[in-house]
Amino acid sequence: MIPAAFDYQRVESADAAIAALTEAGDEAKLLAGGHSLLPLMKLRLAAPTMLIDVGRVTDLSYIREDGDQLAIGALTRHRDVEISDLVQSQAPILAHATGHVGDPQVRHRGTIGGSIAHADPASDLPAVLLALGGSLKAKGPNGEREIAATDFFTGFLENDLADDEMITEIRVPKVPDAGWSFQKFNRRAQDWAIVGCAVVANGTTGVGLVNMGVTPVRATAVEEALAGGASGPDAAAQAGEGVDPPGDLNASSEFRKHLARVLVGRALSEIG
Repeated sequence: MIPAAFDYQRVESADAAIAALTEAGDEAKLLAGGHSLLPLMKLRLAAPTMLIDVGRVTDLSYIREDGDQLAIGALTRHRDVEISDLVQSQAPILAHATGHVGDPQVRHRGTIGGSIAHADPASDLPAVLLALGGSLKAKGPNGEREIAATDFFTGFLENDLADDEMITEIRVPKVPDAGWSFQKFNRRAQDWAIVGCAVVANGTTGVGLVNMGVTPVRATAVEEALAGGASGPDAAAQAGEGVDPPGDLNASSEFRKHLARVLVGRALSEIG
């Protein structure tokens, strides 16, 4: 299908993007790699009247250390995250999972901020961010704020950003010695996961689930069971508790709960 008509504006800085968002109002959308937004526009599931192209805002493309955290600019390409020595050494699950995003063409154009802002429950990176206990920095005309990943995803393809805000940075703790595992079940290579999970064990254990609700979710029942001393298999048996996965042509809700138990069990076994 053909998208509805829209105006287009290219900006060179985050401040210019925020000014354009403020002027255009809630009918504007930011365009970075375009791999999430453009398909929605073609299906007429999104019909912004203004696209603000931030693809050339180079000052939001970086990966650096900031104390006990990694700071990743929102417009950093997936491929740059995947091959970063710093990410591989300090948050290896993020580098690994980013290597599973789409195909090489997508990873060379798509951005980490765009993927997370899209808030798709079937996307891999939000689950990793939840498991790591990460956060996001957002900037608007009233200044900058930090949003915990657990508070960011508010509904299906919805997030906590105001209409005049944009993500500027992704922040994750440095966990070089953590145990971790990323598990994903799909029917074909490069498909969206029917179910996936990200598990990070670093004193406490964080478990993020893929495609197990209308938003990216944590498996809090699993986390609580592990904190209470449960064995890996017993904790994994709780992966379907407190979540409401969708049913569709690929899998029923009950089958997704079964897959979650299996994948979390595999992850915990791999971590050991």
